[in-house]
Order: sequence, then C-alpha cells, then structure tokens
Amino acid sequence: MKFPKEINAYCPHCRKHVKMKVKVASKGRARTDAIGNRKHERSLLGHGGKRAGEKTVKKQGKRQKLMLTCPECSKKTPRVLRGRTRKKVEIQR
Repeated sequence: MKFPKEINAYCPHCRKHVKMKVKVASKGRARTDAIGNRKHERSLLGHGGKRAGEKTVKKQGKRQKLMLTCPECSKKTPRVLRGRTRKKVEIQR
C-alpha cells in the first residue's frame, strides 16, 4: 500500500491539526535479558522431546504502524493502519 509522505493530522501535544511527516515504525533491538528470551533459551537446552524453536509458518501480513512527527513540537505520535493486514507499506516520494 502506498501512503503519502505528509498528512494533515491532529497533534495531541499542540492540540491542533498540523501537516505531519510520516515514517514507517521499525522494530527496536530485542533485549537479551528479557524474561521471554530467558524462558525461550531454557526451553532449547537439553536433549528432551519436543523442542520449541523457530516457527516454520510465516504470517501473511501485519497491521502496519506509522509514526507521525509534528513539525512544531517535534513529538511523535503512532498511528496503526487498522482494518486489513498488509505485507508492506510504502511511503510515496
């Protein structure tokens, strides 16, 4: 799906509508000491029966998240594209 580079949106910090810059949100680096990662590592240890590993089936798409940046206060606001799931969101040049 193609999305415009700038959209007119409401900024909750400025409390008004402004022309905001749009950027696709990217996933941050995973923490190695997070409890979920520690549990997963523990389940991979040993020789035992059924081992939890990487899943073979990949999801077809996801609900894409956009980050809107206000030019006046330079605060970022997230916006999730709801409804359908999309494989890819492209920002128009």
